[in-house]
Amino acid sequence: MTTTEPRSSRPLHDEMRAWIIERVSYYLPDLAGRIGPQTALAGLGLDSVYAVALCGEIEDTWLLTVEPTLIWDVDTVEALAERVLALIAEQHPA
Repeated sequence: MTTTEPRSSRPLHDEMRAWIIERVSYYLPDLAGRIGPQTALAGLGLDSVYAVALCGEIEDTWLLTVEPTLIWDVDTVEALAERVLALIAEQHPA
């Protein structure tokens, strides 16, 4: 592992990334199995209805408040996972 991320946060990061991949695959079943951490979200064809629904799922699942444009504010699945983890740290400090 070549990261400066604390070892204890890595499982949550992996869980978040897997959860996002699973949810995006749900909305885009034709692409399931081809979505990975470096997949560009803009190129997937995720329409605004699905993007807003995904933001709602992020809010409900992770007990966060997010902007409905969150999906468009990041480039990749990996970047979205990192942003959601940052929001968790901001909104639910330990």
